[in-house]
Amino acid sequence: MLLKKDTKGSNKKIKVVVAMSGGVDSSVAAALLKQAGFDVVGIMLKFWSDQSTSCIVTDKKDGNRCCSPESEKLARLVAKKIGIPFYIINVEKEFKKKVVDYFLAEYKAGRTPNPCVVCNKEIKFGFLINKALSLGADFVASGHYARTSTNNKSVRMNEFVNSGKIRYSLMRAKSAEKDQSYFLWQLNQKQLGHVLFPVGGYTKPEVRKLAKKFNLPTAETPESQEVCFISGQTNDFLKKYLKIKLGKIIDIKGKTLGQHNGLWFYTIGQRKGLELQQGPWYVAGKDFRKNILVVSKNIKDLNFKDLTAKNVNWIAPQKFPLNAEVKIRYKSKLAKAKIFKLPGVRVKVVFQKPQKAITPGQSAVFYRKSELLGGGVIE
Repeated sequence: MLLKKDTKGSNKKIKVVVAMSGGVDSSVAAALLKQAGFDVVGIMLKFWSDQSTSCIVTDKKDGNRCCSPESEKLARLVAKKIGIPFYIINVEKEFKKKVVDYFLAEYKAGRTPNPCVVCNKEIKFGFLINKALSLGADFVASGHYARTSTNNKSVRMNEFVNSGKIRYSLMRAKSAEKDQSYFLWQLNQKQLGHVLFPVGGYTKPEVRKLAKKFNLPTAETPESQEVCFISGQTNDFLKKYLKIKLGKIIDIKGKTLGQHNGLWFYTIGQRKGLELQQGPWYVAGKDFRKNILVVSKNIKDLNFKDLTAKNVNWIAPQKFPLNAEVKIRYKSKLAKAKIFKLPGVRVKVVFQKPQKAITPGQSAVFYRKSELLGGGVIE
């Protein structure tokens, strides 16, 4: 039995709120915690969904896959199966303001944002942790593939640690293929002290095997990898909120090739959707002052040796210059680089080898072996 002392000296089980989405990862996370002896409560966060799309379960254009009626039904079935209470918290207003409005503002400014990074900081591990602690919980758990450690020793799920006295590290998951630490670089020490990642030490096949062992109805739930509040193509969503603004498309040498519909509908490195003759063409740059989209046939024109990043967050203090490995997007390979501190919360990253399609708005995330050191938003 897992116990902790309260202020009156009585023994209580450690209480964990699990963020459940109706998927296999969060379902197994809840089941593992219940099996380990925690006092587990399942919570589904009801996010904002685009009101112009259908939310009917049988229609694939459901508003938000993370909290659709089908997802809610599955999460409730899982909670009932493993014997835990289940509740829904409406965070539509907070999600719209912190995540969706940010997403649209970044695109309008010509950048390509990563809404999952912001959602993790502001909603899943911001709002939810504060809410859980206010209700007497000790931890929040999720189905993310990541791990935490303290003093170079892995924090097991059944250890209750005092976040005020221990320094936490954020680590990559056991499975390099499924690792999601990239999306968690904005978390801070206080948040990490109240977070558990029960599936971080497993591979996806192992998680599905566990789901079958626990006889969970989500064992065969398919993967969901797109932005949760967008049904269909990103540009179709953007066109509902950002107006068309026609402008010229030119090549690197300045020759006019065609017309674009608005710079916010394009991202650096994009190849499809340009509708230009004699391709393939790649988006190489944007000139917002002149409303011009710059393209190139030569992929090497998209290669750059360095970048600057803003809003940098360090999981723990670092010394500079810092040698690290850097990811410039979720699916990119780790690239060796040296990081130099700039005034404020900015850094300059100089790569050993040029990197392709460094995209403003995306996250540059810094690692040392398996440890995530920090990250920032590419300027």
